[in-house]
Amino acid sequence: MSLDSLLDFFRTGIESRTSDDPANGSEEASYFERFMGSVLPECLEVRCQVQDSDCRTDNFGAVLRPLSRYEVSAAINYASTFGAAALPLPIQATILRKLQLRRPPQSDIFNSLKSIRTTPYETSFLSRSCGHRPSSTDSGLVAVDWETRSPWMELMADIREHYSYAHPASFESCEVPIPIRYVSLQASHLQQVHELLARVFWDGINVSDLVQSSPERCSVIAMYGKIVIGVALLSSPQEAYITYLAVRAGWDNSQVATTMLYHLIMLNPYRDITLHVAANNPAMLLYNRFGFKAEEFITGFYEDYLDSQSRASMNAFRLRLRR
Repeated sequence: MSLDSLLDFFRTGIESRTSDDPANGSEEASYFERFMGSVLPECLEVRCQVQDSDCRTDNFGAVLRPLSRYEVSAAINYASTFGAAALPLPIQATILRKLQLRRPPQSDIFNSLKSIRTTPYETSFLSRSCGHRPSSTDSGLVAVDWETRSPWMELMADIREHYSYAHPASFESCEVPIPIRYVSLQASHLQQVHELLARVFWDGINVSDLVQSSPERCSVIAMYGKIVIGVALLSSPQEAYITYLAVRAGWDNSQVATTMLYHLIMLNPYRDITLHVAANNPAMLLYNRFGFKAEEFITGFYEDYLDSQSRASMNAFRLRLRR
C-alpha cells in the first residue's frame, strides 16, 4: 500500500467520524496529517530496510525481493481472473500453486486436517514402538504396556512418598518408570510361574514342557520388571485348550488377565479355543466378553484337584470360542 493510499484510508475514517461536527473536522484532519507526516517516513524507511534484508541475488545478478502479502493476493486474483487467456493452463496452475503456498492457512485447510481419520493403534507407529509387535531386541516379546497402574504399584508409590516425608534428608527418589511386558514363557520364568499357579489353583502344577513346545504360541507371561504377575497358557497349538489363566494378588482389576487372554487368542487365529472354568468363578464374565459360549456343564470336574474345604465350586462349565 502506497503512502497516498494510506493517507486516503485514514482521511476517510476521519471524515466519517467528524461529519457530525464540522467545526472540529478541519482541525482534526490537520492534526492527523501533521502526525502521519512525521511518522510515516520512518515507518516506510524501516519497511525498506526489512525488504532489503529479505532480498537475494539470483545467478544472473538480478535482485529478487519476496512479495508482500498484499502483492501475493493481488497476483493470485489477477492470475485467476485474467491469466487463463495469457498463460498456458499448466504454467498458470504452477504459478497459482506457488503463490497460494505463501498465503496464511485458511479455515478449510484446518477442516481438512481435522477430517483425517487417525491410524488404528494396532497398525500405528506407536504400537510398533510400545507393543503389539514382536521385537528383535527382546526375545519372545508380545506387547508392552506403559499406562496400567495396578493397586500394588499405587501402594508402592504411597510407601515411597510416605518415607520421603518422614526422612527428607536421607531419601533420594530415583524411581524409574517400568512398563508391564507381555512375553512368551522362558525357562527363567518357571519357578515364579509354578509358585503363582500353586497359590491360585493347587500344588504340583508343572508346565516345564511348554518351554520346549511352541511357547511363542502357547503362552503369554505378564512381567513387571523381573516379577511374574500373570500367566496364560495353552496345552498345545494343535489342541488350543486354555489350561491356566492366573494373576498375582495386587494386580487384579488392572486388565492384566484381559490383555493376556487377548494376546493368547490372537497368537492362535482360525482355531476354536476351549477351556473349563468353575461354575462360581468370576472369570466367566471375562470369557463371555471375548465371545466364549458354554457347551457343557460337568459336575464334580474339580473333585480330584481341589480340597474339600475349598470355596471354589467342584462343578465346571466347558466353554468354546468359535472362530
